[in-house]
Amino acid sequence: MIKLLKIEWLKIKSYTGFILLSSFFVLGVLTTNYLVYIFKKNVIDKVQASQLLFSGSPFDFDVVWKTVSYYSSFFLMLPALLLVILMSNEFTYKTHRQNIIDGWSRFEFLKVKLAMALVFALGSTLVIIITGLLFGLTSGSSFSLNGFENIGYFCLKALTYNMVAILISLLVRRSGVAIALFFIYTIFENGVSLLLFFLAVKIKRENELDLSNLGNYLPMNASDGLLTSPFAQFSDMARTVLPEDNNMLVLAFALAYIVVFYFWSKRKMLRSDL
Repeated sequence: MIKLLKIEWLKIKSYTGFILLSSFFVLGVLTTNYLVYIFKKNVIDKVQASQLLFSGSPFDFDVVWKTVSYYSSFFLMLPALLLVILMSNEFTYKTHRQNIIDGWSRFEFLKVKLAMALVFALGSTLVIIITGLLFGLTSGSSFSLNGFENIGYFCLKALTYNMVAILISLLVRRSGVAIALFFIYTIFENGVSLLLFFLAVKIKRENELDLSNLGNYLPMNASDGLLTSPFAQFSDMARTVLPEDNNMLVLAFALAYIVVFYFWSKRKMLRSDL
C-alpha cells in the first residue's frame, strides 16, 4: 500500500489543482476562524446584552476544538472536490486502464483511492488541530483537551465527504458531470435535511414526540450533525422547541454510511467495464 501511495503522490504533487485546492483549504480555515475571532471581539463583546448569551472566548482551550471543527468543516468540500477531479480524470484519460494493464488488480486501484480519501481526511484534520493550537495559545487560556472529540467528528465528516466523492466518480466517470453531480447532490441533501428538521420540530410541538433532528440521519448530514456551534447558549434556550440531539444514534448512522459507501464503491469497481 505504501508503494501505491507513493505512486499516487508522484501523480499529484505537481498537479496545479492539488496545489490550489489544498492552499485554498488551509487559507480558508485560518481566515474563517480569524473572522470569528474578530467578530466576537469587535461586535459581540461591544454589545452589553450579548454577554448574557455569549460568555468567554470561542477560542479558549475549553471550547477551541469545537470552534475550529465547526467553522472549518465548511471547507471540506474542497478536498472532496479534489478527489472527484483526480478520480474522474483516471477514467477520462484511461490511466486506470493502464494501471491495471501494468499489473494492478481492480481492487488495488480502488484500494489506493480509498487510502487517498483517508489520507486527505487525516491531513485536513491535522490542519484543524494545528489551527486549534494556534488560536488556543493566543487566547491566553490554559491548555485543555475538553471537547477534543469534535476533532474526531471533523475527521469523520471529512472521510464521509471523500467517500461520497469517490463513489460519485465511480458511478459517473466523467469529470465535469461528476463535479456537477457532487454539488447537486450536496445541495439537494441539505434541502431535504432542512425539511426533515422542520418536520421534527412540528412533530415535537404537536405530538410531544422527540425524534431528534431527522435531517441528521441522511448520508452526508449524519457526520455534519455531530458538529455544533460553540455558541451553545442560544441553542440551550431553544431546547423546549427544538428536537434534542441524539449524537450516539447519529454517529452510528455516519459510520454505517461509510461502510455502505465502501462496499458500493467496491462492487462498482469490480463489476463495471474498464
